[in-house]
Amino acid sequence: MNVALLLILSLPLFYFGYAVYSKMIARLFDENDNNRTPAVALKDNVDYVPTNPVVLFGHHFSSIAGGGPIIGPTVAVLFGYAPVWLWLVIGSIFIGGAHDLATLYASLREKGKSIAEIANTSLGRMGFFLFIAFTIIMLLTVTSSFLGLTATSLTSKVPIESLHLDPAQTLFKTAIVDGVINVHIGGIASMSVIVITFCSPFLGYLLYKREINPYLASVVAIIVCVVSIVAGLKYPVSLNPVHWMIIISIYTIFAAGLPVWFVLQPRDFTNSFLLYGGIIVLLVAGIVAGFKGVTMQAPAWNIAQAGAKVGPVWPFLFITVACGAISGFHCLVCGGTTSKQLQKESDGRRIAYGGMIVEGIFAMCVLIAVGGALGFTDYCNIVFPSSPGVRSNPILAFALSMGLLLHNSLGVQAAIGTIFGILLVEGFVVTTLDTAVRLNRYLLEELWQFIFKTVPVLFKTYIFNALICVVMMFVLAYYNAFLVIWPLFGSANQLLASLALIVISVWLIKRGKKALFSIIPAIFMMATAIYSLWSLFINQYLPKKNYMLITTDILLIVLAAGVIVLSFRTLKRLKTA
Repeated sequence: MNVALLLILSLPLFYFGYAVYSKMIARLFDENDNNRTPAVALKDNVDYVPTNPVVLFGHHFSSIAGGGPIIGPTVAVLFGYAPVWLWLVIGSIFIGGAHDLATLYASLREKGKSIAEIANTSLGRMGFFLFIAFTIIMLLTVTSSFLGLTATSLTSKVPIESLHLDPAQTLFKTAIVDGVINVHIGGIASMSVIVITFCSPFLGYLLYKREINPYLASVVAIIVCVVSIVAGLKYPVSLNPVHWMIIISIYTIFAAGLPVWFVLQPRDFTNSFLLYGGIIVLLVAGIVAGFKGVTMQAPAWNIAQAGAKVGPVWPFLFITVACGAISGFHCLVCGGTTSKQLQKESDGRRIAYGGMIVEGIFAMCVLIAVGGALGFTDYCNIVFPSSPGVRSNPILAFALSMGLLLHNSLGVQAAIGTIFGILLVEGFVVTTLDTAVRLNRYLLEELWQFIFKTVPVLFKTYIFNALICVVMMFVLAYYNAFLVIWPLFGSANQLLASLALIVISVWLIKRGKKALFSIIPAIFMMATAIYSLWSLFINQYLPKKNYMLITTDILLIVLAAGVIVLSFRTLKRLKTA
C-alpha cells in the first residue's frame, strides 16, 4: 500500500475527532472560561503555575508523548501495518482523546486533584488507597521500561554502510566494532540531552523571572536545540549502558523535587521543538514518498508471526500500542501537572484532546516510517534480535527508518535523518522518566497520609520519596530486558486508563451527567488489560520463575479488582438511592 494513502485517510478522521467529538465532551463538563482554574485560584509558583497555553502545550505534549508513540508502533509493526493503523485512528479519537479530556476536566472541577484523589471523592477512602497503590506500581513499570531502553539507545552504534556514508568521512565520530566501522549515533544524542538539560534552568529563568515573550523564548529554545546537536556531533558521549542507568537515576531523584519552572517545564518546552519539527518532517516526507511511489515494506497483516513472538493480536496489540491510541499515564499528567497550570478552561480542549490527536498523528508517521522505509528483515533483527546477548533497540529501528525515509523522499543524507530521529526520541524518553518519578513522588506522599495519622517527618521529604521510586525503578530495569518489561508496562498502563475511565464515569453519574462515552471504552480496556496480565502470568512469568514480575503482575490484578468491585457497589447504591 502507498505510504501517503495511510496518512491521507487518517487526517480527516483526526480532524473530526477534535472539531466535533471533543466539543461534545466539553459540553458534558460545562466548560466555562468564567470559572477560575486551580492554577489561578491556588497559585503558588511551585506546582500551581498559570502558564501560557503555547508553553503548557509543549510541556503537556512532551510529558504524555515521551517515547511511547514511537516505541509502541515500532514494536507493533510486527502485527502488520493494517491493525496498527486501525487502532491508532479509533483509539485516539474515541478512547484516548475522551480519556485525557475527561480526566483533565474532572481535575479542574476538583481543584487540581490527581485521579487518585478523585477516586477518593467517587469511591471513598478504600478506593483512594487501591487506586493510588495501583498507580504507584504502574508508574514503576513505566520508569523501569524506559530507563533500560534509554541506556541502550544512548549507547547505539550503527554500521557506517547502513547510513550510506563514505568510510573516509570526518563529520561523524566513528569506532571499530567487530572489525566494522560504526557511527556513534547514541553518543550524539547523549550530548544533546546533556546540553538541553543544563540550559533548561536559564530558559526557565527567562520565562518566569524575567517574563520574556513566549515566542522569543521559543527562538532561544530552538537555538539551544541546534547548539546541542552541534555539540553532539563534535563531542559524542560514550558510556556503558549501566553507567547511563545510574546517571539518569541520580538525575531523576533531584529533578523530582525542583520547581516545575526550573528544569521540567523549560526542558519539555525546548524538546517540544524537536518533536514538532520531527512530526512536520515525517508528515512531509511520508506524503512526498507516497507521490514517489514508495509502498509499505511491512506486511499488512502478520498475525501468526507476531503471535509467536509477542502474543495474540488481542490483547497484545492493544497493550503494545498505548501512547498514540490511549494511555493511562496521560491521566496522571492531566490531573497531576497540567490541571495545575491551565490558565482558562477552554485551553483544556486544545491541550488535552488536541495533544492526544497530535500524538495519534505522530504515531501514524512512525508507523509509515518503520513500515515503509526499513526492510522488514532488518526491522526484525533490530527489534526482535535472535542472537544471544543482543538487546532489542526499537529506538534505533525508528531512527534508521526516519533516516531512510528522509533520504528516499527528500534526498536528506540518511545519517542526518537517523541522528535527528534518535534525538527526537531521547529527550522525550528522559522527560517521561523524570515526569513519572515526580508523579510517583506525589502519590507516595498521598499514600503516607492515608496510612499514618501523623506522617513521620522523613516520609514528608521529597528526597526520601523520590529515592524509593528511583531505587525500585533501577532494580527492575537492571534485572529485566526491555522486551520483558514492556508488555507488563503496557498492560498496567491500559488498566490504569480503564480504571480512570471508571472513576470518571462514577464521578459523572454522581452529578447526574451522561457517562456512556467513558463507560464503553472502560469496559473494553479493562477486559483487554486484565486478560493480558493473566496471559503474561501464565505463559511467561510463571514458567520462567520470574518472581519479581510474578509479584508485580498479581498485585496489579488484585488492586484493579478492588477498584472494580468498589465501583460496582457505588453505582448500585446510586441506582437504589
